[in-house]
Amino acid sequence: MQQMRKYTFDPPKVLVIGFALIIVLGAMLLTLPIATNDGQGLPWLDALFTATSATCVTGLVVVDTGTTFTLFGQLVILFLIQIGGLGFMTFATFFAFLVGKRISLKERLLLQEALNNLSIEGIVRLVKRVLVFTVVIEVIGGLLLTIRFSFDMPLLKAFYFGMFHAISNFNNAGFDLMGEFRSLTGYVEDPIVTFVVCALITLGGIGFIVMNEIYEYRQVRRFSLHTKIVFVTSGLLVVFSTLFIFLLEFHNPKTLQPLSPFGKILASLFQAVTPRTAGSNTLNIPDLTQPTLFLIIFLMFVGASPGSTGGGIKTTTFATLLGAVWSQIKGKEDVIFFKKRIVYDTIYKSLTVTLSGLFIVMVVTMLLTITERGHDFLMILFEATSAFGTVGLSMGLTPELSPFGKVLIIFTMFAGRVGPLTIAYAVTLHRKPDPFRYPKGKIMIG
Repeated sequence: MQQMRKYTFDPPKVLVIGFALIIVLGAMLLTLPIATNDGQGLPWLDALFTATSATCVTGLVVVDTGTTFTLFGQLVILFLIQIGGLGFMTFATFFAFLVGKRISLKERLLLQEALNNLSIEGIVRLVKRVLVFTVVIEVIGGLLLTIRFSFDMPLLKAFYFGMFHAISNFNNAGFDLMGEFRSLTGYVEDPIVTFVVCALITLGGIGFIVMNEIYEYRQVRRFSLHTKIVFVTSGLLVVFSTLFIFLLEFHNPKTLQPLSPFGKILASLFQAVTPRTAGSNTLNIPDLTQPTLFLIIFLMFVGASPGSTGGGIKTTTFATLLGAVWSQIKGKEDVIFFKKRIVYDTIYKSLTVTLSGLFIVMVVTMLLTITERGHDFLMILFEATSAFGTVGLSMGLTPELSPFGKVLIIFTMFAGRVGPLTIAYAVTLHRKPDPFRYPKGKIMIG
């Protein structure tokens, strides 16, 4: 009898298929009559779009979350956000802990891929801490928001709103319950909402590996090169983006001009943090000036840090490319950060990730200019970049998308969350090193 073919264990394939199955399951739940206030359930394409946006922690919506969905529908979205932010393998490991199951080598390799960790050493301990970090941060953030919201609504509703927005923003999703696509614009000058939500977005976006190193700092008294680069790159992007938004929008009568001096700073800070990659906003995005919108597009493309709940090409990728460019300008062969040399494989991977992301955004933007005729090019580019960076900020195009446009954005959100390289590895049948090397050749550059 012919022996059955055994399929090779491949973490990228498992992650891609796992995310896809969760999205389909979520979409099926959102089509149920119990999920929407009109008792009809969402149409299948809209349900698939919403489930993809939630699982890929994006936040782009074709219907308003606060007014369209019942409590059941909102909880389905919240559950998808939590699974998508932490990764389904983290949840699977959590349930394995509960039943006392031993974590196998294959599962550890999956966790390494899901958390973007450099090795499987200590991966199970990291997962346990990820779960603890998540619960503690979301609960604290939720309670702080509950206290603030309790001044505007009944306490029970304030608690629900507080926890929902804490989970949504820590996972960099950007879904909100305020209604009428308003997001958090009603709290533009509120320091509590601004600082709490910015803290949630930042903690969710720096990555669990960085959070773990912060936790262990008292014992080891040092940070890894990865954490140092994340700190410096993220900090500089937020500081300079806040300054630029403040200057660019200072005299804009639709955004910063009507606000108090402190309100202007709060609004500038929030709009600088949220593209990395949460999707909540306290200013009306279409009212921003074109230079600010272009800056936000850049921030959305860079995104958060590796091993986080955010998307984009990642801060370390951006820093590596800048380091490579600077080394070329200085005539140096090596890329150096904090007296450490970056290996060439990392530089090549950074270049591949960036060009893959640019290719996806360019192709999706071009196709959307065909399918969504009559809309401004900057609006289309903004939407495509927001989907790839799994940000969720919108200039208002998403609810007006054609069916084919929705499919394009669904694909873009999925590619942005899972990662272009992961998808490429998953669909590649065989990845073997070349058995030989060709002789060197030279071409002219620049």
